[in-house]
Amino acid sequence: MPIEQRGVDTIPEEERTSGPRDLISILLGSNLCLGVIVFGWLPPSFGLGLWPSVTAIVTGTVVGIAFTAPLALVSLRTATNLSTSSGAQFGVRGRLVGSVVGLLLSLGYTALTLWIGGDVMVGVLSRLTGLPDTGVSRAVMYGVLAVCTVVAAVFGYRLLLRMSKILSIGMVILLAIGIFAYAPDFTTAAPADTEYLLGSFWPTWLLAAVAAGLSGPVAFITLLGDYTRYISPRKHSSRKVFWATGFGLLIGLLIPQLFGTYTALAARAGAEYAGPLVEAAPFWYLAPLLAAAAAGSVGNAGLMLYSMGLDLDAIVPKATRTTATVIAAAVATAFVFVGSFEWDVQAAMTSFVLLLTAIGTPWAVITLIGHVRCKGRYDADALQVFNRRSVGGVYWYRGGWNVAATASWAIGAGVGLLAVTTPFYEGPLLALTGGVDCSFVLSGLAGGLVYTALTARTSQAAVPAEEPEPVAA
Repeated sequence: MPIEQRGVDTIPEEERTSGPRDLISILLGSNLCLGVIVFGWLPPSFGLGLWPSVTAIVTGTVVGIAFTAPLALVSLRTATNLSTSSGAQFGVRGRLVGSVVGLLLSLGYTALTLWIGGDVMVGVLSRLTGLPDTGVSRAVMYGVLAVCTVVAAVFGYRLLLRMSKILSIGMVILLAIGIFAYAPDFTTAAPADTEYLLGSFWPTWLLAAVAAGLSGPVAFITLLGDYTRYISPRKHSSRKVFWATGFGLLIGLLIPQLFGTYTALAARAGAEYAGPLVEAAPFWYLAPLLAAAAAGSVGNAGLMLYSMGLDLDAIVPKATRTTATVIAAAVATAFVFVGSFEWDVQAAMTSFVLLLTAIGTPWAVITLIGHVRCKGRYDADALQVFNRRSVGGVYWYRGGWNVAATASWAIGAGVGLLAVTTPFYEGPLLALTGGVDCSFVLSGLAGGLVYTALTARTSQAAVPAEEPEPVAA
């Protein structure tokens, strides 16, 4: 299979050969990994039992999908990734906001996947072979996973799609076997040594809904376009792509996260997940657990790293996608080492997802408002001005920046950061929300309302008069 040569340039119509089923496969297969499973452990680690954990995860995921899934339709129309597509609202240089947000999201989730996957693999090998569970052995495992991930990401979309189709079947089987493996120890109560993280039930439940449920779909706000840019609107309707995105995210996130909740309760995983998960596994399930940790980690991290390479390629147009991917992998691996040896996993995960959700949400809201306003019609060629290192076009605005959109995002992100609560930081606006983290809602509302107000009298940038009519597949 040849290495993909496309960066963030426009995908030609003849190469847009994927369809809604491929989208479901990649959203399911890539998420069946420990890097997503571990989010199901967060609610029990916050002090919630089975049903509060399940309702928090399901509610947060459904709300997040309703907000995130429409973004898939943007790249369906522009034939490029979402951060580049956002140039229609932010300007061809202002779309760097989306590239940075996407880079940070992918960087964090890639590091988390390698971190948790590597820890579980070392723990399993320690039980199977007596391998010492030391910092050196973990560092070696992180490195091995990172190299495998780079290979998958460098080859690009086609290889990742094939891997996802295989993983969507293989990982479901491995997780189904895991339900029986952990069944003898399963309990519906939260681990005995945990209390409500925020002191009472409802604030803790809302935190779980955001940190474990909502964060899953929000992680894809810049990623969905990486896949839908390969789907042709001439062959597949927007309706089918939208529902495929929603369904793929729903099963792709709920299956692994609910498995994480189930195993966290069975393993009595309080302050840590990887260690208790391995210790509670019956000996016969260790080999399947090792396979799940290895294959799932490479599949998920590969997709995240692929997106990181595209975002870095968008930030530095002179860099090739391959070079950008290798650089991104090196940075992600460095974060794994720092996280593994210096940070508490629960605190790091919670802080990471809440902060990036607050920053990313207003960008997504502004992009969606622009998509509705232009009725899905874009000048695909004008979006590539920055990549060609030229100037001009309908999305040039002022020096390549739409000041109104950029300022609106900054205000929304600022409000979100002032309203967030994490183990490391609490924003001053929490006093107005009763201590409940409403950063997602407030950041999105602030960014969207300011953008709407600032652009109420501004005419939309010119777009092509004709757009190919979608043909239902």
